[in-house]
Parts: sequence; structure tokens; C-alpha cells
Amino acid sequence: MAQDPPYLIFSAPKHKVGVHEETGIKIPVGSALVIRPQEKLENLLCQSDNKFCADCGSSDPKWVSITQGVFICIKCSGVHRSLGVHISKVLSVKLDEWTDEQVEALAELGGNAEANKKYEAVVPEDCKKPNPDSSIEERSEFIRRKYELLEFLVCTQNMICPFPPAAKGSSSSHGKHSKGVDKQGNKHHRIGAAFRNSWGRKDSEHKSSKKSSSMVMNLGWFAINLCNGSAGMIEFLGLIKVNVVKGTNLAVRDVMTSDPYVILSLGHQSVKTKVIKSSLNPVWNESLMLSIPENVPPLKILVYDKDTFSTDDFMGEAEIDIQPLVTAAKAYEKSSIDESMQLGKSVASKDNTYIKDGVISLIDGKVKQEISLRLQHVERGVLEIELECVLLTQ
Repeated sequence: MAQDPPYLIFSAPKHKVGVHEETGIKIPVGSALVIRPQEKLENLLCQSDNKFCADCGSSDPKWVSITQGVFICIKCSGVHRSLGVHISKVLSVKLDEWTDEQVEALAELGGNAEANKKYEAVVPEDCKKPNPDSSIEERSEFIRRKYELLEFLVCTQNMICPFPPAAKGSSSSHGKHSKGVDKQGNKHHRIGAAFRNSWGRKDSEHKSSKKSSSMVMNLGWFAINLCNGSAGMIEFLGLIKVNVVKGTNLAVRDVMTSDPYVILSLGHQSVKTKVIKSSLNPVWNESLMLSIPENVPPLKILVYDKDTFSTDDFMGEAEIDIQPLVTAAKAYEKSSIDESMQLGKSVASKDNTYIKDGVISLIDGKVKQEISLRLQHVERGVLEIELECVLLTQ
């Protein structure tokens, strides 16, 4: 006699049969149906809209953004990863071990249908959604506009971001903030999207006055983060743009050379650069962006050698105290300074990894710092970093 699978538990007589409401599986009346997380995930994947990638329409997607609640294909999943886990955390349907909590949270988001109803509410006619044959560049542009810049959202009087409004029972202080923000929901959304999009423009396009740029930053970021759920919102002071310039005389890890890349971590956020093949003096010139938490942590830097068939090799680490840069940015916000000048510096000493003093300067209305770091716990290597702090005070 055939046995039932170990994750199906029956307690009622076999002749009384019903249908489980959530899964559609026939079970004896009065019985309990226990399904493993992976089985629940497969059931979600069988829903009609989830059978195709939410971003390009490819069939049979095997990856999930648990942050955005969408099923996506492997090509689009690569773009999602590049956004950072604070925007889109990607898991594999088949390769990752899922928990009940993760699957339940995914189910509550409603799948591809609900996500696209929200994030693709007002896609302009001149914006073409990717298809299964689209290039990585086309996918990247659309996905960033959809999830990072939030350009296709509908903003109404009562909603300025994709997150639901606070419940009526929320604290009075939160209600006051929400009310103040809701009054100009459309304006705030447009300003916030313009601000976040500005990082991709050329420096020549960034010559607005201090007052106008401050308004853009303060309104846009605060309005969007204020909506970020009543369940434990993280307060941010602003953004730090990290330009990983180059490495010099890095350690050898592949016979005569290395394939280095850099990981940046700030609190719970992590981003990484591209891999430079076969170089001990790599030039990245790659800009990455992180949010600065209210309690400012150090910026941690790790360098690794990329290996195809084994674990990536450690090539050194360093740490930057960004508090002096944040302090200088705060001082500038309160001042009436217009001309370029030195605002301060981080002094090189035996207690840090700086090769020379890291001068903090005001250049064209931007608070920047150039730092040369000696990599630690490795035989050799120097890294050059440029920082820019954008303060987002209320």
C-alpha cells in the first residue's frame, strides 16, 4: 500500500474528502495539511502571473526578489542584485533553503500581478518594457527606474510611495509627519525620483545652487523613507557616494597576478565593484552608494581575488571613519559658504590605515574627501577612495 508523503498528515477517514482552500489539494475532511516551505513556494510559482518574469516576461522564472515580492528570470536577477539587498534581495527557487516566514512574507506581497500593478502603474509610452531577448543594458535601465527610482508609481493625495500608509492606531508623532508629507505627495515623489536619478548624470549637470539641491534632498529622501513601514523604520542621515578609484601594488593570488574586486560595507549594507582581470594595479573608477544610518558606523573595505573554481582569496582590508566627513557636511549645511575651500581632514596616524591625511573639501557645493589607504592583514597593497557626503536632514 502506497504511503503518503511525510509532509502530508491525515487524521480523518479516507472516504470523506475535501479540498484545501489555499493549495487546491484534495484531503480528507477534518485533516491537517502540513506543507514544506519549498512546496508552498512551488504553489506560488504555479499562479498564472508568476509563471513569467515580472520584468521581461521570460517563461519559467526560477529566482525571486523577496524584497519586492516578484518572480524573475536569471538575467533580470543579476540586475536586481546590482541594486543592493536594501532594494532587492534575490533568492533562488531551487538552490536556496526557504523558511516558512520567507514564503509567507512573499505570499503576502501578492506576487507579480500585485507588484506590477504598483510598480508599473504609469509606464510612459516612450519607455519600452524589456522582453526575453532584451540586452542587459535595457533590462538594467528599466529595472532601476522601476524599483530604485520608483518612476512608474501612481502618487495620490494619500500615498507618496509604494508602502501602505500608517494604521490609524499609530503614534501621534508619526501621524503628524505622515500628514505633513501627504499634503504634497506628488511633488515629493517627483523630487525624490529626480534626486536619486541625479547620481547617474554627469558632473557637468550638477551645478544647481546649494539651496535648491538641499530642498531636493531633504524633501525627496525624507518623504520616501517616512513611508518605509510602521514596523521599525531606519533613520538615515544621508547618502555617501564612494568612488573606488584604483589599487596599487596589490598582493599576488593567481601565480603571477590577481583578479581583484572590492566590497564596501556600512552597517548592514554591502555593495561591491566589478572584477578587474589580471591586474595588480587595477583601475575601477566605480561609484557605489550607501545610506548613512543615524548612528554612523565605519565604512569597511574588503579586497578579494575572484576565483572560478574555489573560494575567493583575501587580498586585504581597511576601515574608514566617515564621521568627520558627516560632521563637515552638517557644518556646511548650516553655513553660508559658497566658494570652494578645505573643511577639515582625517589625520593619518598609526591608529588608522591612512597613508596621508584625508582632506575634506568643499568643491562646487559638494562635500568630498580623498583617501589613500594601506590595506591591512596582507603583505602589500594601497587603495585610493573618493567619498562624497550628501546630507538629508529634515
